[in-house]
Amino acid sequence: MKSFKDYFELHSKRKLTVFAAFILVAAVVLTVRLGFIMVIKGDYYDERATNIQERERSIKARRGIIYDRNGVVIADNKAVCSISVIHNQIEDEEKVIEELSRILQIDENTIRKKVEKVSSRETIKSNVDRDIADKIRALDLAGVMIDEDYKRYYPYDSLASKVIGFTGADNQGIVGLEVYYDDLLQGTAGSIKTLTDSRGIEIKGAAETRQEPVPGNNIITSIDVNIQQYTEQLAIQTMELRNANRVCIIVMNPQNGEIYALADVPEYNLNEPFKLNVASTSTDANGIYAQGKAEIEVDESYVPTADELNNMWRCFPISDTYEPGSTFKIVTATAAFEADVLDVSDGFYCPGYKLVGDRRIRCHKTVGHGSQTFKEGIMNSCNPVFMDIGARVGAKNFYKTMEALGLFEKTGIDLPGEATSIFHNIDNVKEVELATISFGQTFQITPLQLMRAASAVVNGGTLVTPHFGVYVTDSNNNIVDKISYNTRDGVVSEETSETMKDLLHAVVAEGTGKNAYVEGFDVGGKTATSEKLPRSSNKYISSFLGFAPTDNPQVMALVLIDEPEGTYYGGTIAAPVIGDLYENILPYIGLDKKISTDTDATSVMWIDDTVF
Repeated sequence: MKSFKDYFELHSKRKLTVFAAFILVAAVVLTVRLGFIMVIKGDYYDERATNIQERERSIKARRGIIYDRNGVVIADNKAVCSISVIHNQIEDEEKVIEELSRILQIDENTIRKKVEKVSSRETIKSNVDRDIADKIRALDLAGVMIDEDYKRYYPYDSLASKVIGFTGADNQGIVGLEVYYDDLLQGTAGSIKTLTDSRGIEIKGAAETRQEPVPGNNIITSIDVNIQQYTEQLAIQTMELRNANRVCIIVMNPQNGEIYALADVPEYNLNEPFKLNVASTSTDANGIYAQGKAEIEVDESYVPTADELNNMWRCFPISDTYEPGSTFKIVTATAAFEADVLDVSDGFYCPGYKLVGDRRIRCHKTVGHGSQTFKEGIMNSCNPVFMDIGARVGAKNFYKTMEALGLFEKTGIDLPGEATSIFHNIDNVKEVELATISFGQTFQITPLQLMRAASAVVNGGTLVTPHFGVYVTDSNNNIVDKISYNTRDGVVSEETSETMKDLLHAVVAEGTGKNAYVEGFDVGGKTATSEKLPRSSNKYISSFLGFAPTDNPQVMALVLIDEPEGTYYGGTIAAPVIGDLYENILPYIGLDKKISTDTDATSVMWIDDTVF
């Protein structure tokens, strides 16, 4: 028998072996785990440790610049500062609150909430001018941080405000081109990382890690500042002269859709976009936002409502529809020629009205135009003639032409908030509806849809996309992209296009559009006087659409005068506006008097590929 001593020794050896094995297994597990942490997860834990030891501050990227077609800056950046506080680093809370409140003109209670909040960082105010930030910097307040920042700045204040739009406090686009091209303009923010101790206090003298921001790309637009300025001046003069609600003028190249100017007065100050410029009212029966006829003094303490601001920022030619009236006769005539149911020499008779079903629909000349050819009918803008033509064409062919001219779709312009047309369902178009559509009533389109359709009619049949953006450049103004847009060829035959150009030239040379005549240039166009809803209100939109030169159109312009007082006929008050516009801008863009024979359909104002 084994003695107790032998048994104890054997048992001890087993325990020792088990213990040694446990130690060995534990060592292997710990070694594997340590290796996993150090090798496999090393980067992860290193990043976490660094994050605990560092405080990160963002550096805003410089927003891309917006240029006109000639390299003139229309949206820029101004160097400003951002003021913030770090709770753990503040040594004298009351002094920080008192000084920031005094210099930044912010209520003490508002600042106190942020100063006393236990967080890594609290922003007190952004977009602080440098001279104000320097006053704070001179006080050397512990815990108060001053960082360089950028604020959007518009050198021309209200120029093209409904197009350019503006940015918010965070430099993100809110409306206009600023929001449409926001992704391109924004850039990528950088950062500054500073070492901190266990309490989150920055270690003085420690090196900072800095990642530089990447500036946003720039946008070169089709806008010409000189044309835009003159267009706005002309629109303001017209609004004041006619005491109108608003005046809109669009200037576009009908060959490629580039928009040289878009004035929608009254405009607003892009550098003070939340300050009302005019009295604002609600939407009228035609869906048009009327903004008032005169500028008003607004109490600086008054806070505008959201509706008032949206009405002020709203771009009518893009976001609202209207009944175009007689300018739509361009489409009616085009549909007739495309359906081969009309000849220029066809005869018509106008007694001053036309009976359609049980309706008596009058002409603007109540005594009638008598016997006339179609050419005379379009020169006279005679409603009975166009009602006859509409009946010849029929709803099916009429709608086919309207669809080809893009009137049932958005234009695709590079601005947000575009509206679309409102037409009768074709199944509901009977003889009365067909008659009223023929002279531009009982449906609604946007002014830009009309210009797009008319451009296709006179440019040989190409449906273009109206637009502002042309090139994208980097921060050194090297071109990195040319913005492309959809086009559709052959929507109108060349024969129809040539016929329509001749007819519309006659309208200006001898007809209702004669007040748009410009000596030395051949101008074509069409007048309109649209009666607003309700018809009993006796309120009108006077308009004129004109293009030049007629043989190879390079410029098309549309003016709309909303609710003029007194005389309201388009031929009397709208046509002269385009005549005045063309007299000044046609020589400027390089068109020769009598007549340019250039058959190249490209823009005469194209931006070359040089860097400015």
